[in-house]
Amino acid sequence: MQLIPTGEAEKPRNRFPPVTVGDTLINEDDIAREMQYHPADEAATAWHDAAKSLVIRQLLLDQATLLNLPEELDEEDRIAKVLESELGVPDPTEQDCERFFNANPRRFCSPVVMAVSHILLAAAPDDVAELMRQEEVGDQLLKALFEGRSRFDDLAKQYSACESRHQAGSLGQISKGQTVDEFERPVLNLKEGLHSELIETRYGYHIVRVDQRIDGQPLPYEHVKPKIRQYLSESVTRRACRQYLQVLAAEAGVKGVDLELPDSPLMQ
Repeated sequence: MQLIPTGEAEKPRNRFPPVTVGDTLINEDDIAREMQYHPADEAATAWHDAAKSLVIRQLLLDQATLLNLPEELDEEDRIAKVLESELGVPDPTEQDCERFFNANPRRFCSPVVMAVSHILLAAAPDDVAELMRQEEVGDQLLKALFEGRSRFDDLAKQYSACESRHQAGSLGQISKGQTVDEFERPVLNLKEGLHSELIETRYGYHIVRVDQRIDGQPLPYEHVKPKIRQYLSESVTRRACRQYLQVLAAEAGVKGVDLELPDSPLMQ
């Protein structure tokens, strides 16, 4: 996804009708400048997202004027005060937090910890020929391991392109967030033992053996209650913001942009 610099933004004029909030016209040049904060594969998508963001902003600033908020405040403070005064979102109750905790037990466990060893058969992601060659090598090594004709430690020292080859392929203990996503996602779901398939990442192919797996244990409610309270509060606030902006848009009349409002209003 490529960021579109302000000075190079291609404004798709004549492809969209004028964008208005009530009687206020959202200037095309302002939309073009806003596009740099809304990267997209196509200029038309960036243009639409930028226009939508400015429409939301205008709705809230207009409401600040209706509420007679001090003009000397900058725009960000005026918008913040509008949301603070108008939303009136209640804090989650103890019952709300306990209900969420009991309904989502898997979300509140200590991390899975694993001792993992691997053999990295390195290949660049754009080198198709080398990827095919290393995949074939990997399949042969896996077969030798499962048939007992080779030892993992020996193959790691001979074939692995990772520095862990000096520790017989051992990566030590790993948990969520410590390795690249394409390695972590499959590996953290494996059982102990040698995995029967190669795992492909940006670095090539991996032969993986799980030496130990310690599953996460349930955390006590009191330990996670502050996070639950914060999550529920933010969730309710997002929904309230969405509904509030829908009301403002209906009252003001918005034209020229499809105002499908995000959960988080300020600003995408």
